[in-house]
Amino acid sequence: ERFYKTIGKQLKELKERKEIVIIRHLENIINIEPEPETKNMKQKNILLVEDNPDDAELTILALRSKGIINSIDHVVDGQEALDYLFCEDKYSERDKTEKPAVILLDLNLPKISGLDVLKTIRADKRTRLLPVVIFTSSKEEKDLINGYNFGANSYIQKPVDADKFNDAINQLKMYWLLLNESPPDL
Repeated sequence: ERFYKTIGKQLKELKERKEIVIIRHLENIINIEPEPETKNMKQKNILLVEDNPDDAELTILALRSKGIINSIDHVVDGQEALDYLFCEDKYSERDKTEKPAVILLDLNLPKISGLDVLKTIRADKRTRLLPVVIFTSSKEEKDLINGYNFGANSYIQKPVDADKFNDAINQLKMYWLLLNESPPDL
C-alpha cells in the first residue's frame, strides 16, 4: 500500500511537470487507466534518421519492447531529416512548435550525411538545443571525434549482438527519455 501511495505522489508531481512518458510508465506499472488530464497531454516524439530499413525496424522494435510509447518518426535520409525538423516540403504542415525529445542520427546517409545534418541542426537557433544522439555502425575514430566536434550530445556505436543492442536501447531510453531534462521551448 505504501508503494502505491509513493507512486501516486510521483504521478501527481510528474503531472505538474507534464512528464507524459514517465506518467504513462508509472500508470502501466500500477495497472491503472490513464487519467483524463494525461490522456490529452502531448508527448514528445523521437526522430529516427536511418536509411537502412532493417536497422530502422530493429531500433523501433527494440524501443517498443522497452516500453517506449512516444511516437517514433522515421526518416530515411539527411535531406528528409532537415525537411522534417524545419517543416519543409512534405513536412510543411507539421507543427513547428513540436520538437523531438531526441534525434537518433545515423551518419552514413544518402543525400546529406549525418554529420552535415548535425552541423545544420547546431547552426540554426530553432534546433541547436535539440538532443542529438549519433547512433551508427561506424567504427571510425574520425566520425566519433567529428560527431562531438559538431555538437553531438552522445555517440553510440550500434552493437551487432542482439542482447547488447537491446541493452543499448534500454540505456538510451533510461537516460534520454526518462532522466534527461530537455531544454525549454524557445
